[in-house]
Amino acid sequence: MPVKLKHLRLVRNLQELAALPAGKLMINTINAHSYNVAQRDGRFADALQAGELVPDGASIVKACRWLKADFQPTERIAGWDLFQFEMNRLGEGQCVMFMGSSPSVLEKIEERMKQEYPTTRVVTYSPPYKPSFNEEENLQIIEAINRANPDLLWIGMTAPKQEKWVYDNWSKLDVHCHVGAIGAVFDFYAGTLRRAPLWWQRHGLEWLHRLLKEPRRMWRRYLVGNTKFMYYILKEKLSKPNKL
Repeated sequence: MPVKLKHLRLVRNLQELAALPAGKLMINTINAHSYNVAQRDGRFADALQAGELVPDGASIVKACRWLKADFQPTERIAGWDLFQFEMNRLGEGQCVMFMGSSPSVLEKIEERMKQEYPTTRVVTYSPPYKPSFNEEENLQIIEAINRANPDLLWIGMTAPKQEKWVYDNWSKLDVHCHVGAIGAVFDFYAGTLRRAPLWWQRHGLEWLHRLLKEPRRMWRRYLVGNTKFMYYILKEKLSKPNKL
């Protein structure tokens, strides 16, 4: 069943994010692109809604307000914001694991971690670069995570692959921590991809900055995707409530 933003349970601000319970907890982000994908990918829609959801996009915040949604975020919580928030809650000697991306990106992450979080134990795992994993590959990933027994687990394989992987393997992950699917944040932290300047972020234009930086790769996602997003939101606005 497609995601309906009008009734989607969202973390509305950083105060609510801080109030999330400790222990094994799935945290996902939603933006215009992932909302669009969830309209046609039922398993992705289920995966998104299985965890706590943070509004990673000004478009989501504005659309919730326009729809008079049940949960109206008061601020955008980008994947980067989620990352920094959770990292700063780690205690001395605790372990963070990064699963995803390439060995070269993970190496850069490890180097930066040594500078910024010198007392934190870091474990990384680069899965095969392919659309899906076979049974043996999947088992190796799960065993690596369980063996690391992290206090915080980040998954970075781009949406919707990362959210669906966590959802499909949730019962097999023997962890006691928050698990966040944060995609491009791996590259942001490694320095292989630069975030938009603060002005662009504050004015909800981070998507435009990325489009200008990577037009050949991002034009369809943003130019076509943003039009689709407005269509789906208008459709939600005009839809009649289901009768009981």
